Amino acid sequence: MGTIQRAAGTALIVFSVGAAAADGSGLRAFETLMRESGRTPGMTSRQFSLVEARKTGYLKSISAYLKSSLGVIDTNVMRAFSEVPREYFMYNYETDSPLAAHAYEGTPHPWAIGYGSYLSDYRAQAYMTQVVHPGPSDVTLEIGTGSGFQSAILSRMVRDAYSIEVVSALGLKVDRIYGPLGYTNVHTRVGDGFYGWPEAKEGFDVIIVTCAVPFVPPPLLQQLKRNGRMIIPIGQPYKTQYLYVFTKDANGRVHSRKDVRTYFVPLESPALVAGSPRGPLS
Repeated sequence: MGTIQRAAGTALIVFSVGAAAADGSGLRAFETLMRESGRTPGMTSRQFSLVEARKTGYLKSISAYLKSSLGVIDTNVMRAFSEVPREYFMYNYETDSPLAAHAYEGTPHPWAIGYGSYLSDYRAQAYMTQVVHPGPSDVTLEIGTGSGFQSAILSRMVRDAYSIEVVSALGLKVDRIYGPLGYTNVHTRVGDGFYGWPEAKEGFDVIIVTCAVPFVPPPLLQQLKRNGRMIIPIGQPYKTQYLYVFTKDANGRVHSRKDVRTYFVPLESPALVAGSPRGPLS
């Protein structure tokens, strides 16, 4: 049966699986969560059943991609992607249009969620998450909240997940979506991601940047803890970009390596070259 179970520090959202879809409880649970977050559900019973039926293929696709790309599959990454209902995060906030009926698409691709921002394809998000291997005692920072999906994934794996969105109209709306799920360890704000979250005096174990920059913002390296990991797309707007992985060793020395080619829309920040287009991709 589809249920909503909320507990301190955790959340288990079970919409509908197999025979449970027939009683409509899964759809009702989804509709409740959407309304509590101030959004329109926008799915029929048939659409909901089709979406939930696609989730198995979605998880298999992520698993196969991680295996082929990284050689191993982090079970904690897979658990987080299994627990977090992606359909709940598929929404265009600028037009107030639900996109949930398209969740778990067979060919992953970015989805426009309004204000120049996008929800990244799910395999890329899983890849970036596994590369920085978040742990249960970690505190993470995401630059570019976007839909909120990446920060939700991190929240299922770490102690606290912080996230910054530069577009206020988007950030203020997305801030409302975590409470209904019971994700109480997500902390968001509107601001310039170039400067990170300096008020977090102890810094961050993991930093995930989900928008492209021409160079690494120095404040982010400063806020990376010793033994911390950061993944960031570096390159020019709408041109060749690569993911880079930065680590800080126990002595505070920073190391970097070039990873795979990628594409993200650019970080919007006055600290960067004037005229860069808007739009964190998350």
